[in-house]
Amino acid sequence: MSEVCSNIHHLFNTLKRCSFPFDQLKIPTNGIYVLFEKGETSHGGDRIVRIGTHTGENQLRSRLAQHFINENKDRSIFRKNIGRALLNKTNDSFLEQWEIDLTTRKSKEKFKAKIDMLRQKKIEKNVTECLQNNFSFIVFEVKEKDKRLAMESKLISTVSACEECQASQKWLGLFSPKIKIKESGLWLVNELHKKPLNEGDFRELQKLVGNGN
Repeated sequence: MSEVCSNIHHLFNTLKRCSFPFDQLKIPTNGIYVLFEKGETSHGGDRIVRIGTHTGENQLRSRLAQHFINENKDRSIFRKNIGRALLNKTNDSFLEQWEIDLTTRKSKEKFKAKIDMLRQKKIEKNVTECLQNNFSFIVFEVKEKDKRLAMESKLISTVSACEECQASQKWLGLFSPKIKIKESGLWLVNELHKKPLNEGDFRELQKLVGNGN
């Protein structure tokens, strides 16, 4: 997997990079995003720390806004995982409240009064600051839902299996309470050990990003 992963990193490191604030109108409506984090390197370039996509039609821009802008960790598992690591790093007992999902009406009725909402808003702002200051990304268009979900899974599994893609000792994810995040070096817990990219898939990837023949 190391050679394929190296090729993926070299390919993605050559693409136009976005960082906050980014122009949403320049981002395709359907596709895959690949995140990099300050201080993380591999294969001679910036190390991939997360790969993601979306299931709803024309929701890529909205998905990125949920990560970088909208301060609601229950709508972005990425935000929730960043918050978990920030809180766990300082042994903050608020982590227990941070875990509570208030998405459903039933959950709100049951738990909202028990949560320090002012503290939660403060943590949300800390997460936003962390994301906007430390992460950048590339995007490429994949119009068909099945194709982008399959490509996302293969990319994640390939990077996860690479022994050369090691997190730095200062990587925030090492403070995550989620073992899969710490062990994989990725801000992910799903699709880590599925089918990786093969040579044909990589050629397809090159075409998707506009580098194919």
